[in-house]
Amino acid sequence: MRVLLVEDERALAETVREGLAGEGHSVRVAHDGPSGLAAALGAEHDVIVLDIMLPGLSGYRVLQALRARQVWTPVLMLTAKDGEYDEADAFDLGADDYLTKPFSFVVLTARLRALLRRVAAPRPVVLTIGDLRLDPAEHRVERAGQQIVLTPREFGVLEFLMRNAGRVVTKHEILRAAWDPHYEGDVNVVEVYVGYLRRKIDAQFGRDSIDTVRGVGYRMPVLPDAYADPVGGGAG
Repeated sequence: MRVLLVEDERALAETVREGLAGEGHSVRVAHDGPSGLAAALGAEHDVIVLDIMLPGLSGYRVLQALRARQVWTPVLMLTAKDGEYDEADAFDLGADDYLTKPFSFVVLTARLRALLRRVAAPRPVVLTIGDLRLDPAEHRVERAGQQIVLTPREFGVLEFLMRNAGRVVTKHEILRAAWDPHYEGDVNVVEVYVGYLRRKIDAQFGRDSIDTVRGVGYRMPVLPDAYADPVGGGAG
C-alpha cells in the first residue's frame, strides 16, 4: 500500500510512518498543506492520510483542491477536534473517512484497509441521466442546460443516486455515502433530502427521476429517457 501522510506533528507522523513501514507499506510524509498537495498531485498513492489543521494550507483546502483536479485517491482525515461539524465539512468536500486524535494505530490501519476495499472503478468526470448532468469536479448540476443550485448534502445524495443508477439503494446506504459513516441520527432524514431534490431537479422540469421503492429505498433510471413514476407512488 502506497500511503501519503500529511501531518504537521512530526513525532506523530514519524510514529505512524514507522508503524506503516514496519508492515511493509510505502509511506511518503509531508508536514504542511502546500507540500502535501504537491505530493498528492505529483505521484500516485493508494490512500492519503490528511490532517485538518495544517500550516500553509488546511487539510480542507488540500482536499478541495484534489477533488477539483479530479484526484479521487481515498482520503482519511485526521482531526484533533471531536466535532460533528468538522466531520461533516470533511465529507462534504469529498473525504472518505475520518479519525479523531488520539487514535489507535491498529484502528488506523484497519480504516486504511477498509478504504482500499471500498475503492471502486475510477469515477466518471460527468454523470448524465437524460438531460440531468452532474459534474463532480465542478460541483455543478444542470438540467436541460439550466444550472441547479444544491447544498453540499443535496449534491452528495444526488451524486450517490446517479452513480448507482438502475439499482435500488436503501436509506442506510445513502446515509453512509452522503453523511458521516458513524451518523446515528434518524434515517428518515434521507426522505427530507430526497424531497428537496425532487423539488429542485424534477418539479420545475416536469420530471420524475427518483423512484421510491416502498419499504426498500430509492432508484434513479438507467435509460436516458426513462423518467418513470415512482414505484408505489409519491415521495418518502
